[in-house]
Amino acid sequence: MTETPTSEREAVLDVARRGREAAVVLRTLTRTQKDTALLAIADALDGATARIVAANGGDVARAQATGTDPAIVDRLTLTPTRLAAIADAVRDVAALPDPVGEVVRGYTLPNGLTVRQVRVPLGVVGMVYEARPNVTVDAAVLALKSGNAALLRGSSSAFDSNAVLVDVMREALVSAGLPVDAIALVPGTTHESVKHLMTARGLVDVLIPRGGASLIRTVVEGSTVPVIETGVGNCHVYVDEHADLDKAVAILVNAKTQRVSVCNTAETVLVHRAIAEAFLPKAFAALRDRGVTIHGDPETSNYAETVGIDFVPVTDEDWAAEYYSLDIAAGIVEDLDGALTHIRRWSTGHTEAIVSDSASAIAAFIDGVDSAAIMVNASTRFTDGGEFGFGAEIGISTQKLHARGPMGLAELTSTTYIVTGDGHVRG
Repeated sequence: MTETPTSEREAVLDVARRGREAAVVLRTLTRTQKDTALLAIADALDGATARIVAANGGDVARAQATGTDPAIVDRLTLTPTRLAAIADAVRDVAALPDPVGEVVRGYTLPNGLTVRQVRVPLGVVGMVYEARPNVTVDAAVLALKSGNAALLRGSSSAFDSNAVLVDVMREALVSAGLPVDAIALVPGTTHESVKHLMTARGLVDVLIPRGGASLIRTVVEGSTVPVIETGVGNCHVYVDEHADLDKAVAILVNAKTQRVSVCNTAETVLVHRAIAEAFLPKAFAALRDRGVTIHGDPETSNYAETVGIDFVPVTDEDWAAEYYSLDIAAGIVEDLDGALTHIRRWSTGHTEAIVSDSASAIAAFIDGVDSAAIMVNASTRFTDGGEFGFGAEIGISTQKLHARGPMGLAELTSTTYIVTGDGHVRG
């Protein structure tokens, strides 16, 4: 009989141990077994819509009562429509190829040995994230499809939402004959429980933080468990002198306003001086109509005044900001090199976009930018696992080791080398 944990630390470690036991089973499952469970989860989410929305309503009400930023409240909110989309995303993941067992490379050596590098699950994946209950489902199902156990530690502001989502998914696991501890909510609502998860080395194989800069820094600096670092999104749109103005306006407006509370939203627009007079009045008028405030350099103020858009002088804090709001920093640069210099200083390495019809300018921008994603004549909002065809995503990595950019199924695997011989011995 399992003893009841006597402390929060023991409770966290107990969940991790049970996750490790589940991971042993998960790595042996067939694609059919995993997909059956995923479809059961999708159906269960649809069937529990009222229950989930009710729990989420309490979280949202508490957030609003404490004056939480509206962008964060938006991230927190689950509606029947959003839940239906989440369930459909689970079905999309079920339809994707199983990464486990994929041969990354294979060859035969001159001595007759065959070598295969094969994808295998990471094992136990811990997620630490903020007020985004959709991440609870995304992380769980991506982990399951890739053969991993998921330990989920959302923020206290979404506790009721996350608890019911995990309960619904665990019930579906049982109905599909899979280990219930393949998906688990990490106990506790204090920062201490996060620390216990961060230091569960040997029980947790990898930790993925997803949220603001403070959360990510805390996990990266305090964890003894290996971390895949996701990053904040100070994304830039550069409008080149050879840009199509109408395309540039449409891309900028979409990148800034389509959904302001996500990390792939544009936070800065940089405009080549040669096109500024023709472009900025059009762009500012379109942004004005959507309620955007410009944080601009002195040269942009006249254009802002002309169209009557809200304007404040830009500061270094603005150039560095991830606003999560209808605000954007704006500046005029002398040329492409000026844009690249600005981006290298202020970028968080997430996504940068160029709007241009010049092949040479596009090539120079691609060569000069060091970010996880580069958009060419397209909105920064496309940096997303679903948009990339990954189904859901577990986060967007801005680091350079193991995974970079939107992380889907393949990024939740490691590899094993399988070497086959026929009595071979090394001389």
